[in-house]
Amino acid sequence: MTSDPTPSVTEATLTDIATNGVWGPGHSVSQAVVDVSRALLAALQGEEGVELPPELSELVAEVRGSATVTLPRITANDGVRLSAFGIELTDGAPHPVVIVPAGWNPYGWLPFLYAYLKLAQRGYHVLAYSPRGIGIQGWLSTSEGFVDVAGPDDWADGSSVIDYAQEAFAPSRIGFLGESYGSGISQLVAANDPAGRVDVVVALSTWGNLATSLYDNGTRHLAAVQALIDFTGGPLEEKFDEETQRLLKNFLDGRDLDEVVEWGTRRSPAAHVDRTNARGVPTFLSNTWHETLFPVNPVLDLFERLTVPKRLNLWIGDHGAPEGPGLVGLVTGLPFPGLAVPIREAYDWLDHHLLGVDNDVPNQPAVSSQSMFTYQTVAVPGGTRLITVPARRETYASWHEVTTGSESWHLTGADDTGDGTLTDKPTAGWSRDFEAGALTSAVAGELLKTGQQEWFGNPRSYEPATFERDRLLVWSTDPLTGSDEVARRIRGTATVRLTVRSTVDAATVIAYLYDIAPDGTARIITHEPLTVTGLTPKTGTTVSWNLQAVSYDLPTGHRLALVVNSRDPLYSYAGSDLPALTTTTVSSVSGSEAKLELPLG
Repeated sequence: MTSDPTPSVTEATLTDIATNGVWGPGHSVSQAVVDVSRALLAALQGEEGVELPPELSELVAEVRGSATVTLPRITANDGVRLSAFGIELTDGAPHPVVIVPAGWNPYGWLPFLYAYLKLAQRGYHVLAYSPRGIGIQGWLSTSEGFVDVAGPDDWADGSSVIDYAQEAFAPSRIGFLGESYGSGISQLVAANDPAGRVDVVVALSTWGNLATSLYDNGTRHLAAVQALIDFTGGPLEEKFDEETQRLLKNFLDGRDLDEVVEWGTRRSPAAHVDRTNARGVPTFLSNTWHETLFPVNPVLDLFERLTVPKRLNLWIGDHGAPEGPGLVGLVTGLPFPGLAVPIREAYDWLDHHLLGVDNDVPNQPAVSSQSMFTYQTVAVPGGTRLITVPARRETYASWHEVTTGSESWHLTGADDTGDGTLTDKPTAGWSRDFEAGALTSAVAGELLKTGQQEWFGNPRSYEPATFERDRLLVWSTDPLTGSDEVARRIRGTATVRLTVRSTVDAATVIAYLYDIAPDGTARIITHEPLTVTGLTPKTGTTVSWNLQAVSYDLPTGHRLALVVNSRDPLYSYAGSDLPALTTTTVSSVSGSEAKLELPLG
């Protein structure tokens, strides 16, 4: 796999994961995760002198004493060989198998080695594999072929892996568990396996519609796609076939996007939901409020269309943050309260549907929603904070029950401060300009990282007073009042309506909703971009779009602020091919007055 010596793993290594998460510098898996997994694999293979904390050493010894570990190569229908990792329980009793397609990362199945051992400890055969094309050349965990991005080859590969599992383990039942890329593949294999052999799915940090996850409201999610391209374990030209290379390059360049949408839609669990429903596959989904790879709204749409036994967990944070530590190396005594819950509930789902465990799964409400930043924290050395009491969770029978009402906040023209206000009465006849095409201090956050910090109790702080008023517009309420220290229980999907015009024929407008504290600092609640094309220069067009869904308690005494700019590092923007900045004008016209529709629950 690598000629480097097996790393030593200490309590400090596990503390790193438990306090900082699975993402390292850039958009990489953290070194602590790789070190833990490499050391576990070496110990499983009988290497002498591997340094592990006692709890991990005991876990390895238990699995070695009760199972056989293999590293097979599974041959797909077209001859591509998939790297796999297997654990076969050897007590002679029938056991179900959990199949784990790896997430999209350069190490393939390796980073979740801890999870495979914990699954075996619970009574499962385990078969993990790297989807075709994923991995660093020369590593044991790397599969052959080109990355199919959860396409038909990946569905067929999943069936080939099931074939292998049935021959190798003779399992009593078959479940799929996936995180990120593996979560989408798990759903798609369950829907498309010709023999309908998948009995249950757990899809963590998953997507509902790949097309709208990457291109929605006329706006390309460039940072997400570039990160995915960079995260396969090799360059674009080596990891994708010529047709996929062409599609991805067209996406990055903004060409032939209808073809890209068709390609992404085919790879979407939402496009196969009727098959999932017909097969009755119990499906567990999870996602995060500030997800920067696979936004939450398409997952909510998918969940509501499922008619099978189902569960949806919605968490604070971003992609992989809630479940990540539990998959890669979380031991007793290290996590903050609640850190182990996301993966424990996923395992409970498998236990009920595969092992027949009589647990709380049948009685649990279908939706569990964690309210942002309702945790309690204390300061710790280094300038960060540690969660002492987990954030509050609310349960519902369906997503539609989350929102019970709404209120309209109408936008005004600029006042003496230069900003507008959010008021309860419609206003029309005003307009406000800003320079479009330049970055500002109002951003959604860094891909993967900002949300990971939120999950660990450290949401990003903004300073709206320093926002560049020539390049964005701000509207805010007065300090709001309410009961039980909560001014507004924001629950669901907010909508923004504006009239927009530009000095050119297209404009990107990004709406951000902020919570501004009495001291002037702010936290982001939600956001969403919109790109409007085909504009007649200097002629207004009224537009309306949904922001990403949220569960957020705005404290009493805080103000609600809406910020609109033209550019965010996560997204494409109109005018990127122009040599100079343009001007975007936002206005409010009679009959379609500018407003923010706020969902309440």
